[in-house]
Amino acid sequence: MRDAGKAKMQILTKLARRENIIFSSLMLALICIALLRGLALLLAIIVEFAIFSIVTLSLNLETGHTGIPQFGRVLAVMAGAFAVGAIPGRILAWSVGLPYGLEYGDDAVNYKVVPDLTKALAANAALSIGFFIFCLVLAAACGAALGWLTSRPAIRLREAYLGISLLAFGEFLMWIGHNWEPLVGGTTAVFIPDPFRIAEPYRFDAVVLTMLVIALLVYVLIQRLTRSPFGRSLKMLRDCDLAAGVYGKNIIKVRTQSLVVGSAIAAIAGAVYVIYVGACTAMTFSRVTWTFWPWAYMMLGGIGSNLGVVMGVLAFSMVRTLIVVYRFQIFWFLHEWWGIDPMWLESTLMGLVLILVVLFMPSGMAPEKPEPTLPSGRIRETLESVRKRLSKKG
Repeated sequence: MRDAGKAKMQILTKLARRENIIFSSLMLALICIALLRGLALLLAIIVEFAIFSIVTLSLNLETGHTGIPQFGRVLAVMAGAFAVGAIPGRILAWSVGLPYGLEYGDDAVNYKVVPDLTKALAANAALSIGFFIFCLVLAAACGAALGWLTSRPAIRLREAYLGISLLAFGEFLMWIGHNWEPLVGGTTAVFIPDPFRIAEPYRFDAVVLTMLVIALLVYVLIQRLTRSPFGRSLKMLRDCDLAAGVYGKNIIKVRTQSLVVGSAIAAIAGAVYVIYVGACTAMTFSRVTWTFWPWAYMMLGGIGSNLGVVMGVLAFSMVRTLIVVYRFQIFWFLHEWWGIDPMWLESTLMGLVLILVVLFMPSGMAPEKPEPTLPSGRIRETLESVRKRLSKKG
């Protein structure tokens, strides 16, 4: 038993050392990018990192910790984006006497109304902050509602059937938004009043900082959830739902709670994204970008590991951003010599990276580690008190 314990500790120490090396390397790469290519590129990487950290952490909660084959992550992201694109602007327009009905989704009306709403927000800091908080709360509520709705098939379906049904849910909502103009502008787009205009001329910096803070809060929240009794219930269900049922866990309730919480968090990412962009259009939310890329991030970082997810998102964000910005300068020879358009390099190279991860590093950069039910310091204190009592009796 002692030899097994020592071997386990050696493995955990080795994993921790690898995590520290990878994390330090990522931080060094960020510093080099900032020094060599400027702050603008660094901020672009941080934007993508913040948005997809929220999305991928929510995916990890449902898939990595609960074992649900979540192939419809785009559904919750769209729910948050559509909620922000369709409702808060209408409420603000109604309050100031501007068109707010079905015609609000018409681009001929919307592009005239929204600038006036943005001016009203820019003139009132309290209104801007309240508007932004309302958008986040509304998005989380809509995402939670759709999470509960999608949990209904999760009660009866398993593995591939559940994954396909969740994927279909996402496609269904996307085509509704694309074809029904009053929702979010249909084939065009609906503009969104900008609550960050109050921070001009530092609007972009304020948005990036806010997104980063929200991503950090989401990470702390999910860390606390996964280390709580609720998180241990999720892992029990993931590892063996039969054992979870035998020990009295309500499987339906646990799955529902996981989907509701994960969808609410993902919807916040959708809300922050459309506020950052300033517009919402249905075709932006493709299943490749908002479902399959988060899966790739999660697999690279380590399924079930929150820290690994963050590291995977950061690594992929740096690579994707550099490819998008410099693909024509670096890979011009592909077009000159072989007639290959560098426009497709992002998807091609990222797909190749994913294949290599599956083949050579299936557990990810930071694999999931066993979480103690009590903090290590508390465990040491308890063991020390037990030893003292035994020594007194002896």
